[in-house]
Amino acid sequence: MNFGIMANNMYRADFLYENLMIQSNVIHSAYATGVKKLMFLGSSCIYPKLAPQPMKEEYLLTGLLEPTNEPYAIAKIAGIKMCDAYRAQYGCNFISVMPTNLYGPNDNYDLQNAHVLPTLIRKFHEAKQNGDPAVTIWGTGTPKREFLHADDLASACVYLMGNYNEEGLVNIGTGEDVTITELAMLIKEIVGYEGALVYDHTKPDGTPRKLMDVSKLTQLGWKYSINLKVGLKRVYDDYQISNT
Repeated sequence: MNFGIMANNMYRADFLYENLMIQSNVIHSAYATGVKKLMFLGSSCIYPKLAPQPMKEEYLLTGLLEPTNEPYAIAKIAGIKMCDAYRAQYGCNFISVMPTNLYGPNDNYDLQNAHVLPTLIRKFHEAKQNGDPAVTIWGTGTPKREFLHADDLASACVYLMGNYNEEGLVNIGTGEDVTITELAMLIKEIVGYEGALVYDHTKPDGTPRKLMDVSKLTQLGWKYSINLKVGLKRVYDDYQISNT
């Protein structure tokens, strides 16, 4: 299970327990039943809150985690280490990949539990419909985030299943990021909303920046293909169809 910053911080025990139980059962069962290859998916939140940017795979466990999503991050780190341990002890071909922030069709648009991108799409869409004078952005708008379309993630996963067989992990992302304000302005333009942006400084910003270093993935021969603006237009079209 994985949701936005509020849910990650509120359901800390659930996020730690449920993710540990799910991945532990899957990884061990894959070993026990002789699965030839397993891919474990983590998250960019595994890296230290103040990790150097962009974040290289070797930065794992070099500093403190972002407190608001620490339980989820710890679970995912455990999954990486479990895959490596089963590889070392039993010779299992278990690999780990760490996607950046994802978006795509059929996303979670719940205003309390969703990630920032789908939340902003819904906020701007409803503000336009209701004629609201402003849309509220959590925090300062200054944190920077990287976004990858779900179709690109699927493409990368298929590619790595055919071309990567090592311990450790591989970052999956675009290697490019935007501030939350820049993201909001882009969505505002796509939605066609003409009101103002206001910032709620009582809400957390989270990690200042989470940009993936994707040089390892690039060297393996894969690169993303869906531009953020193009991807957002597709997602908003899907959202409108689902909400008519």
